[in-house]
Amino acid sequence: MKMYFWLVTTDHLSDRLWFRDEEDFKMAMNIVAILAATLNVRIISFVLMSNHVHFVLECEEGDAWLFITKLKKRYSQYYWRKYGAKSFLEGNGIDIRPVSFDDESLERAIAYVQMNPVAANICLNPEGYPWGSGNAFFNQSPRKGVPFGSVSGREAERIIHCREKLPQDYLISDLGYIDAASYVQIGLVESLFRTPARMNYFLRSSSKAKRLNEGVSFTDQIISGAVKNLIATLFHMDSFPELVEVQQAETVRQIKYRFSCDPAQMARVLGISYDEVCRLLELM
Repeated sequence: MKMYFWLVTTDHLSDRLWFRDEEDFKMAMNIVAILAATLNVRIISFVLMSNHVHFVLECEEGDAWLFITKLKKRYSQYYWRKYGAKSFLEGNGIDIRPVSFDDESLERAIAYVQMNPVAANICLNPEGYPWGSGNAFFNQSPRKGVPFGSVSGREAERIIHCREKLPQDYLISDLGYIDAASYVQIGLVESLFRTPARMNYFLRSSSKAKRLNEGVSFTDQIISGAVKNLIATLFHMDSFPELVEVQQAETVRQIKYRFSCDPAQMARVLGISYDEVCRLLELM
């Protein structure tokens, strides 16, 4: 049977975040687990970044589209309930490209996905990033967690926010979401790379690895939380849109000074355009 692999990517949001806090990441991780169990798709590798996501899937092309469309829809529903932002991901574009199994393209695609958080200076190695498949491969440590089948129906519903029936051997991690190693195709990936050293070679020679000295040192979520505290401390307000222009300019100045943010990251965190950030910086 012929295998079809796809690199699935959403457009980077420039003026808002997919995930504002840890709870958002956990919700998305559980949605991925649900879709892995209920759709005709095998997940090879994936990562959830603050303003976009990447997946390497094995399936028919139509199922790849179905997977990412359902992920966006289910997460958008959660986002609407939590933040009141309707149709949050409606305009977020999707790119799906075929990946060859025969010419090391699959290895390069997996490495590209795994290295996203490293390239963003969020962690030293892919296994240090919890929101994806980073620590699933060539990991000799015993998997920790509670089997999904061992918890009550009420507890299961509390964890995954729905009544879906998942495989009983899926592990619920101590962070409160389904461990990616429960469903990611570990055997296929490890047989593809053959050794940890060969996988590390592809990780370190990927296009993402070439950006290791670029980007930011603080995650969007850390800065987003700091902005809330900053606005409350300086202006006794709850959110950035409530501030008058001079206060917004001072907030931008403080973020740049304290976190060495670039305008693109500030735009995502503050929910405004790149041009508006640059305008506020000029008022400083």
